[in-house]
Amino acid sequence: MEIGKKIQQRRKELHMTQEKLAEAVFVTPQAVSLWETGKSTPDLFNIARIASALQMNRKDLLSEEETLPTWVMRDSFYSLENMRRKLKQFAEEEHLAEMDKAIDYASEKHQAQFRKKMIFTDERIPYIVHPFMMACHAHALGIRDDAVLASVLLHDVCEDCGVLPEDLPFSEDVKDTVRRLTKTGLSTEEYYRHIAESPSASIVKALDRCNNLSTMMSSFREEKAFGYIEETERYVIPLIDHIKKEYTQYYDAVFVIKYQILSLMETIKACYLQF
Repeated sequence: MEIGKKIQQRRKELHMTQEKLAEAVFVTPQAVSLWETGKSTPDLFNIARIASALQMNRKDLLSEEETLPTWVMRDSFYSLENMRRKLKQFAEEEHLAEMDKAIDYASEKHQAQFRKKMIFTDERIPYIVHPFMMACHAHALGIRDDAVLASVLLHDVCEDCGVLPEDLPFSEDVKDTVRRLTKTGLSTEEYYRHIAESPSASIVKALDRCNNLSTMMSSFREEKAFGYIEETERYVIPLIDHIKKEYTQYYDAVFVIKYQILSLMETIKACYLQF
Protein backbone atom coordinates (compact mmCIF):
# COMPACT_ATOMS: atom_id res chain seq x y z
CA MET A 1 0.00 0.00 0.00
CA GLU A 2 1.29 3.46 -0.87
CA ILE A 3 2.31 5.74 1.99
CA GLY A 4 -0.51 8.22 1.30
CA LYS A 5 -3.14 5.48 1.56
CA LYS A 6 -1.59 4.26 4.80
CA ILE A 7 -1.74 7.77 6.24
CA GLN A 8 -5.36 8.18 5.22
CA GLN A 9 -6.40 4.77 6.52
CA ARG A 10 -4.74 5.21 9.90
CA ARG A 11 -6.00 8.78 10.25
CA LYS A 12 -9.57 7.63 9.71
CA GLU A 13 -9.13 4.74 12.16
CA LEU A 14 -8.24 7.34 14.78
CA HIS A 15 -11.18 9.56 13.73
CA MET A 16 -8.71 12.33 13.04
CA THR A 17 -9.37 15.09 10.51
CA GLN A 18 -6.78 16.25 8.01
CA GLU A 19 -6.69 19.52 9.90
CA LYS A 20 -5.81 17.79 13.18
CA LEU A 21 -3.07 15.72 11.55
CA ALA A 22 -1.69 18.81 9.85
CA GLU A 23 -1.58 20.63 13.18
CA ALA A 24 0.28 17.73 14.82
CA VAL A 25 2.82 17.50 12.00
CA PHE A 26 3.26 21.29 11.64
CA VAL A 27 2.13 21.42 7.99
CA THR A 28 -0.95 22.70 6.17
CA PRO A 29 -4.09 20.59 5.60
CA GLN A 30 -3.34 20.96 1.89
CA ALA A 31 -0.03 19.14 2.42
CA VAL A 32 -1.84 16.23 4.12
CA SER A 33 -4.32 16.09 1.25
CA LEU A 34 -1.49 15.94 -1.30
CA TRP A 35 0.14 13.08 0.62
CA GLU A 36 -3.07 11.10 0.86
CA THR A 37 -3.87 11.49 -2.84
CA GLY A 38 -0.34 10.50 -3.82
CA LYS A 39 0.44 13.85 -5.42
CA SER A 40 3.42 14.38 -3.10
CA THR A 41 5.41 12.33 -0.59
CA PRO A 42 6.37 13.39 2.94
CA ASP A 43 10.09 13.72 3.64
CA LEU A 44 11.87 11.79 6.39
CA PHE A 45 11.37 14.58 8.94
CA ASN A 46 7.62 14.60 8.33
CA ILE A 47 7.43 10.79 8.30
CA ALA A 48 8.72 10.81 11.87
CA ARG A 49 6.11 13.38 12.89
CA ILE A 50 3.30 11.59 11.03
CA ALA A 51 4.16 8.27 12.67
CA SER A 52 4.13 9.90 16.09
CA ALA A 53 0.78 11.63 15.45
CA LEU A 54 -0.78 8.43 14.08
CA GLN A 55 0.65 6.28 16.88
CA MET A 56 2.50 3.93 14.58
CA ASN A 57 6.03 2.86 13.70
CA ARG A 58 7.78 4.90 11.02
CA LYS A 59 8.72 1.72 9.14
CA ASP A 60 5.05 0.74 8.88
CA LEU A 61 4.43 3.86 6.78
CA LEU A 62 6.94 2.84 4.14
CA SER A 63 6.50 0.35 1.32
CA GLU A 64 8.74 -2.70 1.01
CA GLU A 65 10.82 -0.85 -1.58
CA GLU A 66 11.35 2.14 0.72
CA THR A 67 13.68 2.07 3.70
CA LEU A 68 14.75 4.46 6.39
CA PRO A 69 18.45 5.12 6.99
CA THR A 70 19.75 3.21 10.00
CA TRP A 71 21.19 6.34 11.54
CA VAL A 72 21.41 6.82 15.27
CA MET A 73 19.96 10.19 16.31
CA ARG A 74 21.78 11.75 19.25
CA ASP A 75 20.37 14.36 21.58
CA SER A 76 23.69 14.62 23.41
CA PHE A 77 27.14 14.33 21.87
CA TYR A 78 29.28 13.93 24.99
CA SER A 79 28.93 12.50 28.47
CA LEU A 80 27.65 14.99 31.03
CA GLU A 81 29.98 13.62 33.70
CA ASN A 82 32.97 13.71 31.37
CA MET A 83 32.27 17.34 30.50
CA ARG A 84 31.89 18.25 34.16
CA ARG A 85 35.14 16.48 35.05
CA LYS A 86 37.04 18.21 32.25
CA LEU A 87 35.66 21.64 33.16
CA LYS A 88 36.58 21.12 36.80
CA GLN A 89 40.05 20.05 35.70
CA PHE A 90 40.48 23.16 33.54
CA ALA A 91 39.31 25.38 36.39
CA GLU A 92 41.75 23.84 38.86
CA GLU A 93 44.77 23.73 36.56
CA GLU A 94 44.24 27.26 35.18
CA HIS A 95 43.13 28.84 38.49
CA LEU A 96 39.71 29.83 37.17
CA ALA A 97 37.90 30.39 40.45
CA GLU A 98 34.69 31.91 39.07
CA MET A 99 34.36 29.22 36.43
CA ASP A 100 34.82 26.55 39.10
CA LYS A 101 32.10 28.12 41.25
CA ALA A 102 29.81 28.58 38.24
CA ILE A 103 29.98 24.86 37.37
CA ASP A 104 28.38 23.99 40.71
CA TYR A 105 26.01 26.96 40.81
CA ALA A 106 24.61 26.34 37.32
CA SER A 107 24.29 22.61 38.02
CA GLU A 108 22.22 23.34 41.11
CA LYS A 109 19.96 25.92 39.45
CA HIS A 110 19.29 23.82 36.33
CA GLN A 111 19.04 20.46 38.13
CA ALA A 112 15.31 19.90 37.46
CA GLN A 113 15.32 21.26 33.91
CA PHE A 114 15.60 19.46 30.58
CA ARG A 115 16.25 20.46 26.98
CA LYS A 116 13.42 20.28 24.42
CA LYS A 117 12.96 16.71 23.20
CA MET A 118 13.89 15.83 19.64
CA ILE A 119 11.11 14.30 17.54
CA PHE A 120 13.31 11.32 16.69
CA THR A 121 14.10 10.12 20.23
CA ASP A 122 12.43 9.88 23.62
CA GLU A 123 15.58 10.72 25.55
CA ARG A 124 15.37 13.62 27.99
CA ILE A 125 18.60 15.59 28.17
CA PRO A 126 19.42 17.56 31.35
CA TYR A 127 19.53 21.27 30.60
CA ILE A 128 22.97 21.64 32.15
CA VAL A 129 24.39 19.80 29.12
CA HIS A 130 23.88 23.03 27.13
CA PRO A 131 26.06 25.39 29.22
CA PHE A 132 28.59 22.63 29.84
CA MET A 133 28.94 22.02 26.09
CA MET A 134 29.25 25.76 25.47
CA ALA A 135 32.00 26.04 28.10
CA CYS A 136 33.91 23.11 26.59
CA HIS A 137 33.50 24.73 23.17
CA ALA A 138 34.74 28.09 24.45
CA HIS A 139 37.77 26.52 26.12
CA ALA A 140 38.61 24.52 22.98
CA LEU A 141 38.52 27.81 21.01
CA GLY A 142 41.18 29.24 23.29
CA ILE A 143 39.00 31.38 25.56
CA ARG A 144 40.59 31.51 29.01
CA ASP A 145 39.00 34.58 30.62
CA ASP A 146 37.58 33.42 33.96
CA ALA A 147 34.60 35.81 33.93
CA VAL A 148 33.69 34.90 30.35
CA LEU A 149 33.77 31.16 31.03
CA ALA A 150 31.70 31.67 34.19
CA SER A 151 29.20 33.74 32.18
CA VAL A 152 28.95 30.96 29.60
CA LEU A 153 27.91 28.57 32.35
CA LEU A 154 25.49 31.06 33.92
CA HIS A 155 24.00 32.69 30.81
CA ASP A 156 20.51 31.12 31.21
CA VAL A 157 20.29 31.04 35.00
CA CYS A 158 18.46 34.36 35.39
CA GLU A 159 16.07 33.87 32.49
CA ASP A 160 15.21 30.24 33.28
CA CYS A 161 15.65 29.89 37.03
CA GLY A 162 14.16 33.08 38.46
CA VAL A 163 17.44 34.54 39.72
CA LEU A 164 18.04 38.28 39.42
CA PRO A 165 21.40 39.26 37.88
CA GLU A 166 22.23 41.44 40.89
CA ASP A 167 21.72 38.46 43.19
CA LEU A 168 24.26 36.23 41.46
CA PRO A 169 27.14 35.47 43.89
CA PHE A 170 29.75 36.38 41.30
CA SER A 171 31.84 39.36 40.21
CA GLU A 172 30.35 42.51 38.75
CA ASP A 173 31.72 41.59 35.33
CA VAL A 174 29.84 38.28 35.39
CA LYS A 175 26.65 39.92 36.65
CA ASP A 176 26.77 42.52 33.89
CA THR A 177 27.35 39.91 31.18
CA VAL A 178 24.49 37.70 32.37
CA ARG A 179 22.21 40.72 32.71
CA ARG A 180 22.83 41.64 29.08
CA LEU A 181 22.11 38.06 28.00
CA THR A 182 18.81 37.94 29.90
CA LYS A 183 15.98 38.99 27.59
CA THR A 184 13.33 40.48 29.82
CA GLY A 185 11.10 43.29 28.58
CA LEU A 186 13.39 44.25 25.70
CA SER A 187 12.68 44.31 22.01
CA THR A 188 14.92 42.08 19.92
CA GLU A 189 16.76 45.15 18.60
CA GLU A 190 17.40 46.47 22.12
CA TYR A 191 18.48 43.04 23.33
CA TYR A 192 21.15 42.62 20.67
CA ARG A 193 22.27 46.24 20.98
CA HIS A 194 22.94 45.78 24.68
CA ILE A 195 24.81 42.56 24.00
CA ALA A 196 26.96 44.20 21.32
CA GLU A 197 28.16 46.82 23.84
CA SER A 198 29.98 44.09 25.80
CA PRO A 199 32.75 41.85 24.43
CA SER A 200 31.93 39.17 26.99
CA ALA A 201 28.20 39.12 26.29
CA SER A 202 28.86 39.16 22.54
CA ILE A 203 31.09 36.07 22.50
CA VAL A 204 28.77 34.18 24.85
CA LYS A 205 25.79 34.93 22.59
CA ALA A 206 27.71 33.72 19.54
CA LEU A 207 28.58 30.47 21.32
CA ASP A 208 24.99 30.07 22.49
CA ARG A 209 23.51 30.44 19.01
CA CYS A 210 26.09 28.05 17.54
CA ASN A 211 25.25 25.41 20.13
CA ASN A 212 21.49 25.83 19.73
CA LEU A 213 21.65 25.56 15.95
CA SER A 214 23.74 22.41 16.37
CA THR A 215 21.47 20.65 18.85
CA MET A 216 17.96 22.13 18.95
CA MET A 217 16.70 22.58 15.40
CA SER A 218 15.20 19.08 15.20
CA SER A 219 12.98 19.88 18.19
CA PHE A 220 11.56 23.05 16.60
CA ARG A 221 8.32 23.20 14.66
CA GLU A 222 8.70 24.59 11.16
CA GLU A 223 7.60 28.13 12.00
CA LYS A 224 10.03 28.29 14.94
CA ALA A 225 12.89 26.92 12.82
CA PHE A 226 12.32 29.55 10.11
CA GLY A 227 12.13 32.32 12.70
CA TYR A 228 15.32 31.12 14.36
CA ILE A 229 17.22 31.19 11.07
CA GLU A 230 15.88 34.64 10.21
CA GLU A 231 16.88 35.99 13.63
CA THR A 232 20.34 34.47 13.24
CA GLU A 233 20.85 36.10 9.86
CA ARG A 234 19.45 39.46 10.92
CA TYR A 235 21.10 39.81 14.34
CA VAL A 236 23.65 37.11 15.18
CA ILE A 237 25.75 37.19 12.00
CA PRO A 238 26.09 41.02 12.22
CA LEU A 239 26.97 40.58 15.90
CA ILE A 240 29.73 38.15 14.96
CA ASP A 241 31.06 40.60 12.35
CA HIS A 242 30.98 43.27 15.07
CA ILE A 243 33.04 41.03 17.35
CA LYS A 244 35.65 40.45 14.62
CA LYS A 245 36.00 44.21 14.11
CA GLU A 246 35.69 45.57 17.65
CA TYR A 247 36.73 42.72 19.95
CA THR A 248 39.71 41.32 18.12
CA GLN A 249 40.77 39.08 21.00
CA TYR A 250 37.98 36.77 19.80
CA TYR A 251 38.75 37.01 16.08
CA ASP A 252 39.95 33.41 15.69
CA ALA A 253 37.15 32.03 17.84
CA VAL A 254 34.37 33.77 15.92
CA PHE A 255 35.91 32.78 12.60
CA VAL A 256 35.23 29.15 13.55
CA ILE A 257 31.84 29.95 15.11
CA LYS A 258 30.65 31.88 12.05
CA TYR A 259 31.71 29.09 9.72
CA GLN A 260 29.80 26.53 11.76
CA ILE A 261 26.69 28.70 12.04
CA LEU A 262 26.59 29.47 8.32
CA SER A 263 27.20 25.82 7.41
CA LEU A 264 24.42 24.66 9.70
CA MET A 265 21.95 27.24 8.41
CA GLU A 266 22.58 26.39 4.77
CA THR A 267 22.17 22.68 5.52
CA ILE A 268 18.92 23.32 7.37
CA LYS A 269 17.61 25.50 4.54
CA ALA A 270 18.47 22.80 2.00
CA CYS A 271 16.60 20.17 4.03
CA TYR A 272 13.44 22.29 4.08
CA LEU A 273 13.67 23.60 0.51
CA GLN A 274 14.33 20.16 -0.95
CA PHE A 275 10.84 19.09 -0.03
